Amino acid sequence: MTQRKIALVTGGSRGLGKDMAINLARKGLDLVITYNTRKEDAGAVVAELEKNGAKAAALALSVNDSSSFITFFDTLKQTLQQHFGRTTFDFLVNNAGSGLHKAFAETTADELDSMFAIHFKAPFLLAQRSLPLLQDGGGIVNISSGLARFSFPGHAAYASMKSAVETLSRYQAKELGSRGIRVNTVAPGAIATDFGGGAVRDNEALNSQIASVTALGRAGLPEDIGSVVAFLCTDEARWINAQRIEVSGGMML
Repeated sequence: MTQRKIALVTGGSRGLGKDMAINLARKGLDLVITYNTRKEDAGAVVAELEKNGAKAAALALSVNDSSSFITFFDTLKQTLQQHFGRTTFDFLVNNAGSGLHKAFAETTADELDSMFAIHFKAPFLLAQRSLPLLQDGGGIVNISSGLARFSFPGHAAYASMKSAVETLSRYQAKELGSRGIRVNTVAPGAIATDFGGGAVRDNEALNSQIASVTALGRAGLPEDIGSVVAFLCTDEARWINAQRIEVSGGMML
């Protein structure tokens, strides 16, 4: 019997991360998802994943606090052994994050530090600490943003970190290739979720503005993104490496 592969998806209790996890389960993978404060939501996602035939577990993780990563990986090791009968996992999806909408001139040092910790330091260190547990021939998917290609006022700090993640992905792909580990970046456009206070989802004027600059004529939805991430965690994507894949419906062309 072929051993099922396991993906670790950070920020998997809601939004894009939830949809990524569901699509990964549909592809036949088992899941470990992380949550920050929404334990009940994470539990509901685990139940949904199990309905899709996957083994699943949810672990607490604050990506804003790198000092907690050692404890997290100790818990992850125990969970892999006890719940999945494994000592390794196959794919890391660095999805967890938060938004900041603030003009460059008004962004504080603390806000900049927070964006750095969440959107660059965490993906860097989580991948680094995953290396002893990450199966050869597996992969990493880092989540960026269309804002790393086009510019809207108020996103300087957030988008700059995403640009850094895109560079990091190429270096990871280069340095981890000897182990057969592929590293790619998925860059969503504007998505109607609760991210950033739900502005794209709930602000009709903003939603319409985004639709007007998108070739396919609407804002994105979580289900537009999760299936692409899941595809990158399959053998069908085995020759895709060091790529930035923008999933934006053709925004700001």
